[in-house]
Amino acid sequence: MTSQTLLLAEPELRFGFGQNSADPKEGLFLFGPIRDSVNPLRLRVGVIGTPHGIALYRKWVNRISRAIPAPADTRTSVFYPGFRELFSCDWPLEPEIAVALSASEISSKLRIAERHEAVYETVGLFSDAISKSLVEDETRPDLWYVVIPDEVYQFARPKSFVPTAERIKSETKMNSRLARRLQREPSLFDDDMLAAEPFFFDLDFRNQLKARLISKAAVTQIVRESTLQADDRPSGSKRRLQDSATVAWNLSVSTFYKAGGKPWRLASVRDGVCYVGLVFKKDMTGPTDVNACCGAQMFLTNGDGMVFKGRLGPWYSAKTGEFHLSRELANDIARGVAAAYIAQTGTAPREVFFHGKTRFNADEWSGFVEGLPESTCVVGVRITRSDEFKLFRPGRMPVIRGTAIVDSARMGYLWTTGYVPDLGTYPGWETPNPLRIEICHGSADIKVVLADVLQLTKLNFNACIYGDGLPVTLRFADAVGEILTAAPDLPDAPLPFRNYI
Repeated sequence: MTSQTLLLAEPELRFGFGQNSADPKEGLFLFGPIRDSVNPLRLRVGVIGTPHGIALYRKWVNRISRAIPAPADTRTSVFYPGFRELFSCDWPLEPEIAVALSASEISSKLRIAERHEAVYETVGLFSDAISKSLVEDETRPDLWYVVIPDEVYQFARPKSFVPTAERIKSETKMNSRLARRLQREPSLFDDDMLAAEPFFFDLDFRNQLKARLISKAAVTQIVRESTLQADDRPSGSKRRLQDSATVAWNLSVSTFYKAGGKPWRLASVRDGVCYVGLVFKKDMTGPTDVNACCGAQMFLTNGDGMVFKGRLGPWYSAKTGEFHLSRELANDIARGVAAAYIAQTGTAPREVFFHGKTRFNADEWSGFVEGLPESTCVVGVRITRSDEFKLFRPGRMPVIRGTAIVDSARMGYLWTTGYVPDLGTYPGWETPNPLRIEICHGSADIKVVLADVLQLTKLNFNACIYGDGLPVTLRFADAVGEILTAAPDLPDAPLPFRNYI
């Protein structure tokens, strides 16, 4: 087969009244969200933060209840008409529950010299307060807005550090090396295990908070105070922010989705198809260097997503630098996918596409095939970013998004970023690179696989963008993996995708 270059049509999305548009903002502006699902008519939002952060939240909700003009000097920003005008849904100015935390206490926790203890204690201020509210308060919000001071983002990340003069001496005698040994060989003394507990958690505030709330099924939207101040940033602020209209679009779509709404779905879907993204993440806080967590994200063509947590195990090989499952675990994941699909649709899937960043080995593939019904066509697809070559076209703008090169019957290249004719611009900075897409197991039309991947770049409900650079099966693979490895002993029950993003 000779190489073939083609331009795939931009996938369209379905919005309210059965209307289609390729642009999420245009579709929501003209038609609103799809009406073939039960969307909320009123948001029930809880907010937690400092008194200043809660005040900023109230001010921002009031701001997005009205129109926000786009800057005159940009093609990528769009006029924001107001939340109710977009979603036919009320976002009350007053939250259902408001939990105020002490700014000075947050600040002091962040400055504990031992970083594991500092992040663990800071997260605990938020997670314990939310957990207490879920138990004691009669009202249960659909979504918690976690408004954090910017210093939480500054000091509660893996490679962040606090200036020596600001550090507060830690009382713990524990360290990472001793804690890892206690994971392998637990102590008989409860005090030792209690002191080691902060070292079992990730050093990233966002990941650890979401992981510690997973068992509560609490959905969160974490936002920095400065993000809510796009219109009136403090003087001297060095942070580059999106304009107010773009911030409103992105947070509104994410909030509506996390509160149970469905902003849009794919307009042209093939019946009986689902896509599974394999998630692997090394367990950096675990007792060994080869332990990794595997999870599977299942996405229906309507955009619904579920996450299936696999088991921790020796899935990582330092020799090959790759992750691979046992046949047993691959079988368990496939069975979970089939059961969830049947529960949602009433029938077994006709086709299941497994997306991964590495080629599946023989044991993995046998487990996938054996775990799915015999009538299901199973296809394994490897998707990686490629820098093997650049493709240019005449003029100032780069290659058009949707350009594809079919190299063989089982491999092709797809540009998911590039010039967007509908926008009249390229919303990027560098010359775009393609995705290298390879059918490594099973049988499928490579052009159909390329078109499917392009469609899956339109299902990022964590923002309101024209198209993503990666399909949703892989876009959140690392993010979900980080949640799954951010805390020990997470529940195995599958939860909706919105609990993880």
